[in-house]
Amino acid sequence: MPDQETPKGPESSSSSTPDTATESPTTPPPVSYPRRRSHKRLIIGVALVVVLVGGIFLWHYFSGFESTDDAQVDVHLYPVSARISGYVQAVHVGDNQYVQEGATLVEIDPKDYQVALAKAQANLETAEASARALNIDVPVSSVDTASQLKFTSSDIENAKAAIAAGEKQVAAAQARILEAEAANVKAQDDVQRYHLLLVKDEVPKQTYDYAVAAAQTGSAAVTAAKADEATAEQNVAAARSRLVEAIARNESAQAGPQRVASTRAHALSAVADVAQKRAELAQAELNLGYTRIIAPVTGEVTKTVVVGLNVDPGEQMLTVVPLDEVWITANFKETQLKHMRVGQKAELVLDSNGRTYHGHVDSIAGGTGPIFSLLPPENATGNYVKIVQRVPVKIVLEPGENRDHQLRPGMNVEAKVYLR
Repeated sequence: MPDQETPKGPESSSSSTPDTATESPTTPPPVSYPRRRSHKRLIIGVALVVVLVGGIFLWHYFSGFESTDDAQVDVHLYPVSARISGYVQAVHVGDNQYVQEGATLVEIDPKDYQVALAKAQANLETAEASARALNIDVPVSSVDTASQLKFTSSDIENAKAAIAAGEKQVAAAQARILEAEAANVKAQDDVQRYHLLLVKDEVPKQTYDYAVAAAQTGSAAVTAAKADEATAEQNVAAARSRLVEAIARNESAQAGPQRVASTRAHALSAVADVAQKRAELAQAELNLGYTRIIAPVTGEVTKTVVVGLNVDPGEQMLTVVPLDEVWITANFKETQLKHMRVGQKAELVLDSNGRTYHGHVDSIAGGTGPIFSLLPPENATGNYVKIVQRVPVKIVLEPGENRDHQLRPGMNVEAKVYLR
Protein backbone atom coordinates (compact mmCIF):
# COMPACT_ATOMS: atom_id res chain seq x y z
CA MET A 1 0.00 0.00 0.00
CA PRO A 2 2.78 2.42 0.59
CA ASP A 3 3.84 2.04 -3.00
CA GLN A 4 0.27 3.10 -4.40
CA GLU A 5 0.14 6.55 -6.14
CA THR A 6 -2.24 9.14 -4.92
CA PRO A 7 -4.45 10.62 -7.76
CA LYS A 8 -4.00 14.33 -8.51
CA GLY A 9 -7.04 16.57 -8.15
CA PRO A 10 -7.74 19.86 -9.79
CA GLU A 11 -6.30 21.80 -6.94
CA SER A 12 -3.01 19.97 -7.06
CA SER A 13 -2.73 20.43 -10.83
CA SER A 14 -3.54 24.15 -10.70
CA SER A 15 -1.18 24.74 -7.86
CA SER A 16 1.56 22.91 -9.65
CA THR A 17 1.38 25.22 -12.75
CA PRO A 18 0.61 28.74 -11.55
CA ASP A 19 2.75 30.59 -14.17
CA THR A 20 1.20 28.74 -17.09
CA ALA A 21 -2.44 29.75 -16.16
CA THR A 22 -1.48 33.41 -15.61
CA GLU A 23 0.32 33.88 -18.90
CA SER A 24 -2.40 32.30 -21.13
CA PRO A 25 -3.25 34.61 -24.10
CA THR A 26 -6.98 33.76 -24.08
CA THR A 27 -7.68 35.19 -20.61
CA PRO A 28 -9.31 38.83 -20.73
CA PRO A 29 -7.69 41.66 -18.77
CA PRO A 30 -9.31 42.89 -15.61
CA VAL A 31 -11.99 45.71 -16.00
CA SER A 32 -11.65 49.14 -14.39
CA TYR A 33 -15.23 50.09 -13.33
CA PRO A 34 -14.53 53.52 -11.72
CA ARG A 35 -12.98 54.90 -14.96
CA ARG A 36 -16.07 53.89 -17.05
CA ARG A 37 -18.42 55.68 -14.63
CA SER A 38 -16.37 58.89 -14.89
CA HIS A 39 -16.74 58.85 -18.69
CA LYS A 40 -20.53 58.63 -18.40
CA ARG A 41 -20.61 61.55 -15.99
CA LEU A 42 -18.53 63.65 -18.38
CA ILE A 43 -20.86 62.92 -21.31
CA ILE A 44 -23.95 63.70 -19.25
CA GLY A 45 -22.40 66.99 -18.05
CA VAL A 46 -21.49 68.05 -21.60
CA ALA A 47 -25.02 67.17 -22.78
CA LEU A 48 -26.55 69.25 -19.99
CA VAL A 49 -24.34 72.21 -20.90
CA VAL A 50 -25.30 71.89 -24.57
CA VAL A 51 -29.01 71.70 -23.69
CA LEU A 52 -28.70 74.70 -21.37
CA VAL A 53 -26.85 76.80 -23.95
CA GLY A 54 -29.30 75.76 -26.67
CA GLY A 55 -32.23 76.61 -24.43
CA ILE A 56 -30.74 80.05 -23.72
CA PHE A 57 -30.25 80.70 -27.41
CA LEU A 58 -33.78 79.49 -28.22
CA TRP A 59 -35.25 81.63 -25.46
CA HIS A 60 -33.28 84.63 -26.69
CA TYR A 61 -34.44 84.00 -30.27
CA PHE A 62 -38.13 83.43 -29.54
CA SER A 63 -38.31 86.32 -27.06
CA GLY A 64 -36.94 88.66 -29.73
CA PHE A 65 -40.15 88.76 -31.80
CA GLU A 66 -43.91 88.36 -31.59
CA SER A 67 -45.91 86.74 -34.38
CA THR A 68 -49.53 86.18 -35.32
CA ASP A 69 -51.43 84.67 -38.23
CA ASP A 70 -54.49 86.83 -37.49
CA ALA A 71 -53.48 89.58 -39.93
CA GLN A 72 -55.02 90.93 -43.12
CA VAL A 73 -54.22 93.46 -45.84
CA ASP A 74 -56.15 96.73 -45.46
CA VAL A 75 -56.58 99.90 -47.53
CA HIS A 76 -58.81 102.98 -47.67
CA LEU A 77 -61.44 102.37 -50.36
CA TYR A 78 -62.47 105.40 -52.42
CA PRO A 79 -66.16 105.21 -53.39
CA VAL A 80 -66.91 107.44 -56.39
CA SER A 81 -70.43 108.86 -56.43
CA ALA A 82 -72.38 111.29 -58.59
CA ARG A 83 -72.77 114.91 -57.52
CA ILE A 84 -75.65 115.52 -59.91
CA SER A 85 -78.49 113.49 -61.35
CA GLY A 86 -78.53 112.34 -64.94
CA TYR A 87 -78.23 109.61 -67.54
CA VAL A 88 -74.97 107.67 -67.79
CA GLN A 89 -73.95 107.96 -71.44
CA ALA A 90 -70.40 106.58 -71.33
CA VAL A 91 -68.25 104.39 -69.05
CA HIS A 92 -64.53 104.56 -69.91
CA VAL A 93 -63.26 101.88 -67.52
CA GLY A 94 -64.00 98.24 -66.81
CA ASP A 95 -63.89 96.11 -63.71
CA ASN A 96 -60.41 95.57 -62.23
CA GLN A 97 -58.84 98.14 -64.58
CA TYR A 98 -55.91 100.20 -63.28
CA VAL A 99 -56.40 103.97 -63.69
CA GLN A 100 -54.38 107.07 -62.93
CA GLU A 101 -55.54 109.94 -60.74
CA GLY A 102 -57.57 112.46 -62.74
CA ALA A 103 -58.60 110.02 -65.48
CA THR A 104 -62.19 110.25 -66.74
CA LEU A 105 -64.19 107.27 -65.48
CA VAL A 106 -67.83 107.99 -66.30
CA GLU A 107 -69.70 110.63 -68.32
CA ILE A 108 -73.22 111.81 -67.55
CA ASP A 109 -75.32 113.27 -70.36
CA PRO A 110 -74.44 117.02 -70.29
CA LYS A 111 -77.25 118.39 -72.49
CA ASP A 112 -79.54 119.45 -69.66
CA TYR A 113 -76.70 121.21 -67.89
CA GLN A 114 -75.56 122.94 -71.06
CA VAL A 115 -79.05 124.38 -71.43
CA ALA A 116 -79.02 125.45 -67.77
CA LEU A 117 -75.65 127.17 -68.31
CA ALA A 118 -76.97 129.09 -71.34
CA LYS A 119 -80.02 130.17 -69.35
CA ALA A 120 -77.88 131.37 -66.46
CA GLN A 121 -75.70 133.35 -68.87
CA ALA A 122 -78.78 135.03 -70.39
CA ASN A 123 -80.16 135.89 -66.96
CA LEU A 124 -76.86 137.46 -65.99
CA GLU A 125 -76.78 139.62 -69.11
CA THR A 126 -80.36 140.76 -68.45
CA ALA A 127 -79.53 141.66 -64.85
CA GLU A 128 -76.41 143.58 -65.93
CA ALA A 129 -78.48 145.54 -68.49
CA SER A 130 -80.98 146.48 -65.81
CA ALA A 131 -78.22 147.55 -63.45
CA ARG A 132 -76.61 149.71 -66.10
CA ALA A 133 -79.95 151.40 -66.84
CA LEU A 134 -80.53 152.17 -63.17
CA ASN A 135 -76.99 153.33 -62.54
CA ILE A 136 -77.30 155.79 -65.42
CA ASP A 137 -80.34 157.33 -63.71
CA VAL A 138 -78.77 157.60 -60.28
CA PRO A 139 -76.30 160.45 -60.95
CA VAL A 140 -79.01 162.42 -62.73
CA SER A 141 -81.34 161.97 -59.77
CA SER A 142 -78.66 162.92 -57.27
CA VAL A 143 -78.41 166.58 -58.21
CA ASP A 144 -79.55 169.18 -55.72
CA THR A 145 -83.09 170.44 -55.50
CA ALA A 146 -82.34 173.64 -57.40
CA SER A 147 -81.08 171.77 -60.46
CA GLN A 148 -84.04 169.41 -60.29
CA LEU A 149 -86.30 172.38 -60.96
CA LYS A 150 -84.86 172.71 -64.43
CA PHE A 151 -85.94 170.47 -67.20
CA THR A 152 -83.00 169.05 -69.22
CA SER A 153 -82.86 167.06 -72.37
CA SER A 154 -80.39 164.64 -70.81
CA ASP A 155 -83.04 163.52 -68.31
CA ILE A 156 -85.40 162.73 -71.13
CA GLU A 157 -82.74 160.85 -73.08
CA ASN A 158 -81.87 158.75 -70.03
CA ALA A 159 -85.50 157.88 -69.45
CA LYS A 160 -85.93 156.94 -73.11
CA ALA A 161 -82.85 154.73 -72.94
CA ALA A 162 -84.28 152.98 -69.90
CA ILE A 163 -87.57 152.45 -71.75
CA ALA A 164 -85.76 151.02 -74.76
CA ALA A 165 -83.78 148.66 -72.55
CA GLY A 166 -86.96 147.56 -70.80
CA GLU A 167 -88.71 146.91 -74.09
CA LYS A 168 -85.79 144.72 -75.19
CA GLN A 169 -86.15 142.81 -71.96
CA VAL A 170 -89.86 142.32 -72.65
CA ALA A 171 -89.10 141.01 -76.13
CA ALA A 172 -86.45 138.65 -74.76
CA ALA A 173 -88.85 137.41 -72.07
CA GLN A 174 -91.56 136.78 -74.68
CA ALA A 175 -89.10 134.76 -76.74
CA ARG A 176 -88.23 132.70 -73.70
CA ILE A 177 -91.94 132.13 -73.07
CA LEU A 178 -92.40 130.73 -76.57
CA GLU A 179 -89.36 128.48 -76.13
CA ALA A 180 -90.49 127.28 -72.71
CA GLU A 181 -94.05 126.63 -73.93
CA ALA A 182 -92.74 124.58 -76.86
CA ALA A 183 -90.53 122.54 -74.54
CA ASN A 184 -93.45 122.12 -72.12
CA VAL A 185 -95.74 120.86 -74.87
CA LYS A 186 -93.12 118.28 -75.86
CA ALA A 187 -92.65 117.24 -72.25
CA GLN A 188 -96.40 116.83 -71.71
CA ASP A 189 -96.65 114.76 -74.87
CA ASP A 190 -93.77 112.61 -73.67
CA VAL A 191 -95.64 111.98 -70.43
CA GLN A 192 -98.66 110.74 -72.32
CA ARG A 193 -96.60 108.53 -74.61
CA TYR A 194 -94.57 107.05 -71.79
CA HIS A 195 -97.75 106.50 -69.79
CA LEU A 196 -99.17 104.37 -72.60
CA LEU A 197 -95.90 102.46 -72.87
CA LEU A 198 -95.81 102.03 -69.09
CA VAL A 199 -99.29 100.50 -69.13
CA LYS A 200 -98.02 97.98 -71.67
CA ASP A 201 -94.85 97.34 -69.61
CA GLU A 202 -92.71 98.43 -72.55
CA VAL A 203 -90.68 100.97 -70.59
CA PRO A 204 -89.50 101.00 -66.96
CA LYS A 205 -91.35 103.14 -64.45
CA GLN A 206 -88.18 105.13 -63.87
CA THR A 207 -88.33 106.41 -67.47
CA TYR A 208 -91.95 107.46 -66.97
CA ASP A 209 -91.06 109.20 -63.69
CA TYR A 210 -88.25 111.03 -65.45
CA ALA A 211 -90.70 112.19 -68.15
CA VAL A 212 -93.13 113.39 -65.46
CA ALA A 213 -90.33 115.32 -63.76
CA ALA A 214 -89.34 116.83 -67.10
CA ALA A 215 -92.96 117.88 -67.68
CA GLN A 216 -93.12 119.52 -64.27
CA THR A 217 -89.84 121.30 -65.01
CA GLY A 218 -91.26 122.50 -68.33
CA SER A 219 -94.34 123.89 -66.62
CA ALA A 220 -92.15 125.63 -64.07
CA ALA A 221 -90.01 127.06 -66.87
CA VAL A 222 -93.12 128.50 -68.56
CA THR A 223 -94.21 130.06 -65.29
CA ALA A 224 -90.74 131.50 -64.70
CA ALA A 225 -90.60 132.91 -68.24
CA LYS A 226 -93.98 134.59 -67.77
CA ALA A 227 -92.79 136.01 -64.47
CA ASP A 228 -89.71 137.38 -66.26
CA GLU A 229 -92.00 138.98 -68.85
CA ALA A 230 -94.08 140.55 -66.11
CA THR A 231 -90.93 141.84 -64.45
CA ALA A 232 -89.68 143.26 -67.74
CA GLU A 233 -93.02 144.98 -68.34
CA GLN A 234 -92.82 146.41 -64.87
CA ASN A 235 -89.37 147.71 -65.67
CA VAL A 236 -90.75 149.38 -68.82
CA ALA A 237 -93.55 150.89 -66.81
CA ALA A 238 -91.09 152.10 -64.23
CA ALA A 239 -88.93 153.62 -66.95
CA ARG A 240 -91.94 155.43 -68.42
CA SER A 241 -92.83 156.60 -64.97
CA ARG A 242 -89.32 157.99 -64.61
CA LEU A 243 -89.78 159.80 -67.91
CA VAL A 244 -92.97 161.38 -66.61
CA GLU A 245 -91.15 162.30 -63.43
CA ALA A 246 -88.34 163.88 -65.41
CA ILE A 247 -90.85 166.07 -67.28
CA ALA A 248 -92.62 167.04 -64.08
CA ARG A 249 -89.44 167.50 -62.07
CA ASN A 250 -89.60 171.28 -62.13
CA GLU A 251 -93.08 171.04 -60.68
CA SER A 252 -92.25 168.57 -57.93
CA ALA A 253 -89.01 169.81 -56.45
CA GLN A 254 -90.07 168.64 -52.99
CA ALA A 255 -90.14 165.05 -54.18
CA GLY A 256 -86.49 165.15 -55.31
CA PRO A 257 -84.83 163.60 -52.23
CA GLN A 258 -87.37 160.78 -52.03
CA ARG A 259 -86.87 160.00 -55.69
CA VAL A 260 -83.12 159.93 -55.22
CA ALA A 261 -83.48 157.45 -52.37
CA SER A 262 -85.82 155.28 -54.41
CA THR A 263 -83.51 155.33 -57.42
CA ARG A 264 -80.55 154.38 -55.28
CA ALA A 265 -82.53 151.55 -53.73
CA HIS A 266 -83.37 150.27 -57.20
CA ALA A 267 -79.73 150.53 -58.19
CA LEU A 268 -78.60 148.58 -55.13
CA SER A 269 -81.26 145.96 -55.84
CA ALA A 270 -80.02 145.67 -59.40
CA VAL A 271 -76.45 145.20 -58.20
CA ALA A 272 -77.55 142.47 -55.80
CA ASP A 273 -79.51 140.81 -58.61
CA VAL A 274 -76.40 140.82 -60.78
CA ALA A 275 -74.42 139.13 -58.00
CA GLN A 276 -77.13 136.50 -57.63
CA LYS A 277 -77.19 135.79 -61.34
CA ARG A 278 -73.40 135.45 -61.37
CA ALA A 279 -73.62 132.90 -58.56
CA GLU A 280 -76.24 130.97 -60.51
CA LEU A 281 -73.97 131.02 -63.55
CA ALA A 282 -71.06 129.70 -61.49
CA GLN A 283 -73.26 126.90 -60.13
CA ALA A 284 -74.38 126.01 -63.65
CA GLU A 285 -70.73 125.81 -64.75
CA LEU A 286 -69.96 123.55 -61.79
CA ASN A 287 -72.88 121.26 -62.57
CA LEU A 288 -71.73 120.98 -66.16
CA GLY A 289 -68.26 120.05 -64.95
CA TYR A 290 -69.73 117.40 -62.63
CA THR A 291 -70.97 115.47 -65.67
CA ARG A 292 -67.41 114.09 -65.98
CA ILE A 293 -66.57 111.70 -63.14
CA ILE A 294 -62.81 111.54 -62.60
CA ALA A 295 -60.61 109.21 -60.55
CA PRO A 296 -59.78 110.69 -57.11
CA VAL A 297 -56.64 108.54 -56.71
CA THR A 298 -54.51 106.10 -58.69
CA GLY A 299 -55.71 102.56 -58.24
CA GLU A 300 -57.83 99.67 -59.47
CA VAL A 301 -61.50 100.16 -60.33
CA THR A 302 -64.17 97.74 -59.13
CA LYS A 303 -67.98 97.53 -59.30
CA THR A 304 -68.51 99.95 -62.19
CA VAL A 305 -71.88 101.20 -63.43
CA VAL A 306 -73.27 100.50 -66.90
CA VAL A 307 -74.43 102.80 -69.68
CA GLY A 308 -78.11 103.69 -69.51
CA LEU A 309 -78.40 103.98 -65.75
CA ASN A 310 -80.02 107.08 -64.27
CA VAL A 311 -78.06 108.18 -61.22
CA ASP A 312 -78.94 110.55 -58.38
CA PRO A 313 -76.66 112.81 -56.31
CA GLY A 314 -74.71 110.74 -53.81
CA GLU A 315 -75.33 107.43 -55.59
CA GLN A 316 -72.16 105.32 -55.69
CA MET A 317 -71.09 104.39 -59.21
CA LEU A 318 -67.77 102.60 -58.65
CA THR A 319 -64.92 102.11 -56.18
CA VAL A 320 -61.21 102.85 -56.64
CA VAL A 321 -58.76 100.69 -54.67
CA PRO A 322 -55.33 102.39 -54.26
CA LEU A 323 -53.07 99.32 -54.22
CA ASP A 324 -49.99 101.50 -53.64
CA GLU A 325 -51.36 102.56 -50.24
CA VAL A 326 -52.11 99.19 -48.59
CA TRP A 327 -51.04 98.32 -45.06
CA ILE A 328 -51.34 95.33 -42.75
CA THR A 329 -53.66 95.11 -39.75
CA ALA A 330 -52.25 92.46 -37.41
CA ASN A 331 -54.34 91.44 -34.40
CA PHE A 332 -51.90 90.60 -31.59
CA LYS A 333 -52.86 89.21 -28.22
CA GLU A 334 -52.75 91.78 -25.45
CA THR A 335 -50.04 89.68 -23.77
CA GLN A 336 -47.82 90.17 -26.82
CA LEU A 337 -47.76 93.98 -26.65
CA LYS A 338 -45.54 94.34 -23.58
CA HIS A 339 -42.39 95.21 -25.54
CA MET A 340 -43.96 96.23 -28.87
CA ARG A 341 -43.26 99.83 -29.93
CA VAL A 342 -43.85 102.07 -32.94
CA GLY A 343 -41.05 101.82 -35.51
CA GLN A 344 -40.05 98.21 -34.85
CA LYS A 345 -39.24 96.14 -37.93
CA ALA A 346 -41.69 93.55 -39.17
CA GLU A 347 -41.77 90.68 -41.65
CA LEU A 348 -44.97 89.72 -43.43
CA VAL A 349 -45.54 86.44 -45.24
CA LEU A 350 -48.41 86.50 -47.73
CA ASP A 351 -50.48 83.29 -47.79
CA SER A 352 -51.25 83.48 -51.52
CA ASN A 353 -47.65 83.38 -52.78
CA GLY A 354 -45.51 82.73 -49.69
CA ARG A 355 -43.43 85.85 -50.33
CA THR A 356 -41.92 87.78 -47.43
CA TYR A 357 -42.51 91.54 -47.26
CA HIS A 358 -40.75 94.01 -44.99
CA GLY A 359 -42.33 96.82 -43.03
CA HIS A 360 -42.48 98.48 -39.63
CA VAL A 361 -45.02 99.16 -36.89
CA ASP A 362 -46.85 102.38 -37.66
CA SER A 363 -49.30 102.54 -34.77
CA ILE A 364 -51.20 100.51 -32.19
CA ALA A 365 -54.98 100.81 -31.97
CA GLY A 366 -56.56 102.69 -29.10
CA GLY A 367 -58.67 99.70 -28.07
CA THR A 368 -59.32 96.04 -28.71
CA GLY A 369 -61.26 94.86 -31.73
CA PRO A 370 -64.56 94.05 -29.95
CA ILE A 371 -64.75 97.56 -28.47
CA PHE A 372 -65.37 99.01 -31.95
CA SER A 373 -67.97 96.42 -32.94
CA LEU A 374 -71.65 97.25 -33.30
CA LEU A 375 -72.50 95.46 -30.04
CA PRO A 376 -69.52 95.67 -27.65
CA PRO A 377 -69.33 92.81 -25.12
CA GLU A 378 -70.60 93.42 -21.60
CA ASN A 379 -68.44 91.63 -19.04
CA ALA A 380 -70.28 92.77 -15.91
CA THR A 381 -72.08 89.45 -15.53
CA GLY A 382 -72.04 86.66 -12.99
CA ASN A 383 -70.68 84.05 -15.44
CA TYR A 384 -67.69 86.10 -16.58
CA VAL A 385 -64.87 84.16 -18.30
CA LYS A 386 -61.60 85.94 -18.92
CA ILE A 387 -60.60 85.84 -22.59
CA VAL A 388 -57.34 87.14 -23.95
CA GLN A 389 -58.23 90.10 -26.17
CA ARG A 390 -56.57 91.07 -29.45
CA VAL A 391 -55.43 94.58 -30.31
CA PRO A 392 -55.09 95.73 -33.95
CA VAL A 393 -51.57 96.85 -34.88
CA LYS A 394 -51.03 98.81 -38.10
CA ILE A 395 -47.93 97.75 -40.04
CA VAL A 396 -46.91 99.79 -43.10
CA LEU A 397 -44.73 98.43 -45.87
CA GLU A 398 -41.33 99.75 -46.77
CA PRO A 399 -41.20 101.74 -50.04
CA GLY A 400 -41.37 99.57 -53.13
CA GLU A 401 -42.41 96.37 -51.34
CA ASN A 402 -45.76 96.12 -53.15
CA ARG A 403 -44.51 97.27 -56.52
CA ASP A 404 -46.14 94.29 -58.27
CA HIS A 405 -49.47 94.86 -56.44
CA GLN A 406 -49.67 91.28 -55.13
CA LEU A 407 -50.96 92.52 -51.77
CA ARG A 408 -54.72 92.91 -52.16
CA PRO A 409 -57.14 94.13 -49.46
CA GLY A 410 -58.56 91.27 -47.41
CA MET A 411 -55.72 88.80 -48.04
CA ASN A 412 -54.32 86.86 -45.09
CA VAL A 413 -50.72 87.27 -43.97
CA GLU A 414 -48.53 86.04 -41.15
CA ALA A 415 -46.98 88.97 -39.29
CA LYS A 416 -43.78 88.87 -37.24
CA VAL A 417 -42.60 91.96 -35.29
CA TYR A 418 -39.01 92.05 -34.04
CA LEU A 419 -38.88 93.57 -30.57
CA ARG A 420 -35.16 94.36 -30.67
